Amino acid sequence: MGKKKGRSVKNNIQANTEEPEELKRAPHSFVIHRGIIGGDVIELTKDFRKVMEPFTASSLKSRKNNVIKDFVSVAGLLHVSHLCIFTSTELATYLKISRLPQGPTLTFWVHNYSLARDVISAKKKQYVFEKLYQNAPLIVMNSFSGEGLHMKLMASMFQNMFPTINITKVKLSNIRRCVLLNYNVSSKIIDFRHYAIKAVPVGLSKGVKKLVQSKIPNLGQFEDISDFITKSGQLSESEAEDDPGSHVTLPQKMPSRGNLVSTQSALRLIEIGPRLTLQLMKIEEGLLNGEVLFHEIIEKTEEEKLLVKKKREGKRKLKEKRKKIQEENTKRKSQKKEELKQKSLKGMHRRSENELEMHKALAESKADADSGEDDDDDAEWYRKEVGQDPQRDLFDSVSQRQNKRKLSSISLAHKRQKVEGNLKYRTKNEMNSTIQNKSKNKQKFSRVGTVQKNKFIKRSVFGGKTSMKNRH
Repeated sequence: MGKKKGRSVKNNIQANTEEPEELKRAPHSFVIHRGIIGGDVIELTKDFRKVMEPFTASSLKSRKNNVIKDFVSVAGLLHVSHLCIFTSTELATYLKISRLPQGPTLTFWVHNYSLARDVISAKKKQYVFEKLYQNAPLIVMNSFSGEGLHMKLMASMFQNMFPTINITKVKLSNIRRCVLLNYNVSSKIIDFRHYAIKAVPVGLSKGVKKLVQSKIPNLGQFEDISDFITKSGQLSESEAEDDPGSHVTLPQKMPSRGNLVSTQSALRLIEIGPRLTLQLMKIEEGLLNGEVLFHEIIEKTEEEKLLVKKKREGKRKLKEKRKKIQEENTKRKSQKKEELKQKSLKGMHRRSENELEMHKALAESKADADSGEDDDDDAEWYRKEVGQDPQRDLFDSVSQRQNKRKLSSISLAHKRQKVEGNLKYRTKNEMNSTIQNKSKNKQKFSRVGTVQKNKFIKRSVFGGKTSMKNRH
């Protein structure tokens, strides 16, 4: 029979249901911060996790003693493909995006940023709710088609951070957010923006829109509802400002009221933060420690590149050598530990054999003692024939004497074994100290004996008292 599952395992949906293949293929991410940073950068890390939801560890807690290897070791089990690290120095704040497990790594200089709470608080009407973050955002990239391998690598890195969309199977109700990345070719700066997408019906007056969206209007100023609807045939103020280019015909029904199939609606973007202004500074081949493929400021010659490559190769060989020495040391220690273990087991086995021999000898002596009970019959016969009690040692049999000798020899051997066992655990220093103590005690006793010889007792005649005096 298999092991019974507890109540918590039975009620756990994630433990009982297997994750779909689409979710496994979706890119997952870790967003962390490293080093000494301020409270604003910690808040920025949390806001960036909100952008990457739902395929990110939103409640990830990293400690100071955690290293990058700790995150890489668990990345495969959790299907994590990207690692985003926020760091801060005295000069600026940096964002590093790495592809797991072997790189490459892109380092961005964060020129300035605004937190999500600051962006939302600046809005007149706040549009934030939990259902926004149930699905991944739509990524929109602009002007990333420049020349250079670093541009292609940067564009592919941003694209692969978010899951792909299948146009034939996508539901419009699941697209609630949008991430916009705009690259300025002249200044080489990337503008990172995060928006919420909202669909609003087009061609309705303000009164009709309130009725469609199930908002209760104030009819106190009107005699009939028709007056409320036909009060102004114009569109609402916000609707009049809409760009005709934002009008679309919906192929599917949207969750908001008034957005029906095959009707026109206007798409609006509401910024929910955070804002980031980034600039690509460096591209490394490996995971935070590989060869530098691109650098915005520093340019090195071929000789300098070869020198750096040799230094890196020397460090790698030294690391392998130290690792090999460490493995050999651990192997030698384990072998020594196993030898000591076998030696102790042999000693225990030898001790058990000695105990068995002692028990056998005791059993034999007991059996001989039982066989020597016939001596009592000889003593009784002597009483009957002679009429007197025999002497004490007259009928002591040879077997009894031999048994006594055996017992005495066994006890002596046992004592000797104990003494030898105790002496084994003594060191040479302890033995030397015991010999010195014995010599000191002998000298002390010899001095006391000489003093006692020189002593004499003189008893006073008067008073009946005695006094002790030393003769010098």
